[in-house]
Amino acid sequence: MRTSRTALAALAVLALAACGNNQDKAPVDGDSKSDKSPLAEYMGDGFIGSSGGGMVATRAIGPNQQEPTEADLAKQRKVEESTVSCMKTAGFEYVAVPPEQKTKSKFADAFNLPPDKFAEQYGYGISTIDWSKAGAEDDANDPNKKIRNALSPSAQKAYDEALNGKGSGNGMAVAIPMDGSGKPEDVGCRGKAFSEAYGDPSKSQDDFKKYDALFKDLEALNKRINNDQQVVDATKNWSDCLADAGHPGFTKLEDARGSIQKKLDALTGNKPDVPGKADSGASVTIGGPPSFDKVDAAKLGDLRKAETELAVADQKCKAKTYDEPFKKVQYAMEKEFVAQHKAELEAYRDGMANR
Repeated sequence: MRTSRTALAALAVLALAACGNNQDKAPVDGDSKSDKSPLAEYMGDGFIGSSGGGMVATRAIGPNQQEPTEADLAKQRKVEESTVSCMKTAGFEYVAVPPEQKTKSKFADAFNLPPDKFAEQYGYGISTIDWSKAGAEDDANDPNKKIRNALSPSAQKAYDEALNGKGSGNGMAVAIPMDGSGKPEDVGCRGKAFSEAYGDPSKSQDDFKKYDALFKDLEALNKRINNDQQVVDATKNWSDCLADAGHPGFTKLEDARGSIQKKLDALTGNKPDVPGKADSGASVTIGGPPSFDKVDAAKLGDLRKAETELAVADQKCKAKTYDEPFKKVQYAMEKEFVAQHKAELEAYRDGMANR
């Protein structure tokens, strides 16, 4: 199915809510030796002033996220309890899984490695990690997976639709049909439970619209940083460094990583969404990453070797030629941006902290 931008935004709100609302409000000095950029104070620890050519504003998620508060855990428990009641009404058994019971991702330690050590062991983490297995340990201990697996194929389909909404599949994908107003028609018991605990995602999405001007200004800032002559020169030096290391042809920082992703997509048969064609549909299906189970083992091994070699060279060349000049320009421009947009940034930070 084609993807609705409105639906994805609604799902993003749910995902952010599930990750908790902790934010570090400690002062940020914003000099080039700081681990946090000037904008990080306002955009949250998950804010990335990317040296790869793009900025992302989000709350910290993943292995380095802050520990959930008791309030966060209480909301997650409420989601589970509401799902139990809803599924019972739909005629299915569902067991509430306490958030404390969920296991730590087996990849967490990997992503806490320093960048150079991660590159040596995992490259970019693209072909070297089978993300379809990321939740395997949780799935093995999840009583609801066992309940679903014991059902007939037709009953499994009905179970999936009751849990995740009509159109969902295989117990993993989540499908959200959208009506003309952009509001979800059926999000299943899980979606309803999230709304009860965290609020209506369509309303939360509307709340984000008041920050549209700020994010447009951030996009413009990102372009100014990457078009600065010092950054342009640093990018050229990085490209030359990679070519000298035996990896020619990369002119943009994201190209090296992207080349590995394209090769993996070819191996798995994965077809990523084409930009510009994702907004015309009336529904969205969010599924999991492709499995490596049916990929040619020899070809995957070759790709993993190539990925690791490229990632190590990429990381070394960035450290040698790019990171310091980029950070100098980034911090200087962000400091100026903060001074000019302080009121809007404070409003965004405080608004996110209260979510």
